[in-house]
Amino acid sequence: MADEFLLEVRDLKKYYPVKKGLLRRTVAQLRAVDGANLSICKGETVGLVGESGCGKTTLGRTILRTHRPTEGEILFRKTDGAVVDLAQLEGDALRAVRPQIQMIFQDPQSSLNPRMTVLDIVSEPLVANRLARGDELVERVKFLMGKVGLEVKHLNRYPHAFSGGQRQRIGIARALITNPSLVVADEAVSALDVSVRAQVLNLLSDLQRDFGLTYLFISHDLSVIQHISNRVVVMYVGRIVEVAPTDSLFARPLHPYTEALLLSIPAPDPRRRSTEVFLSGETPSPVKPPSGCYFHPRCKYATDKCKVEAPPLRELEPGRQVACHYAETLELRGVALHS
Repeated sequence: MADEFLLEVRDLKKYYPVKKGLLRRTVAQLRAVDGANLSICKGETVGLVGESGCGKTTLGRTILRTHRPTEGEILFRKTDGAVVDLAQLEGDALRAVRPQIQMIFQDPQSSLNPRMTVLDIVSEPLVANRLARGDELVERVKFLMGKVGLEVKHLNRYPHAFSGGQRQRIGIARALITNPSLVVADEAVSALDVSVRAQVLNLLSDLQRDFGLTYLFISHDLSVIQHISNRVVVMYVGRIVEVAPTDSLFARPLHPYTEALLLSIPAPDPRRRSTEVFLSGETPSPVKPPSGCYFHPRCKYATDKCKVEAPPLRELEPGRQVACHYAETLELRGVALHS
């Protein structure tokens, strides 16, 4: 597996200084990403889940190098087979790799320039990276418009003339126009209606098959993650607490936080009511996280050891990693899988 990775993140940290006072002195650090380790193989979809504020988007944008990492390595295998550390690249060296890693944003309205036509929006990465121009540029845009389900006659329209689902298709076309290897999709369907959401998810699966794409799919919606992901990475207060194949994680979680997330999924039957609370309390502040295991104040299985000793992310069985002292002995509840 080690020689097949497309992306490998090692002990990645992204801290933001907290400044106070008239002189704006740094008084603390906000630990948005606190020592993340993960790998993504070519052609797979890895889902990244967790509560709002857990650091999912920051991790994705740090991998893309829109944020500069505080520490750690971001190893990326380029199309020529060479492996580079994105964390160390600057200037022209970083610019040369950017076309191979692209992003689909959450809000299809605010992520598109209202003053630019669809042709200008989709072709902008080609122009910025000097990959095509003239007739070649237009033909590439037309080809990709067809692949994402939009009509060529709409190239000279502006974003306001499209529905939310159509605008997200424009954003997808823009992300794929440079023929990337890795696409980071940050809540790519959360702003869409449920029916449109399913269409866009199926489109992303089709594009992955047609272009050999690899996805890091960030979402708080576990049903979406289950539908599209091969593996799932669970994140809590800047730390990765569990990694597992999708079916295994949903059927038998190994971390108490994963269990709580799964059991908090609303039941599809409105007549079914439950008064049981699976995830109580508030998410700790990443500025001043708890000692030991960050989840221990909310964990019903926590012991004194959890309060003082941080569990490392370790491989409990092939393909499954977990950061919990008692993962071998806990019998946690999963949820019924659905197609």
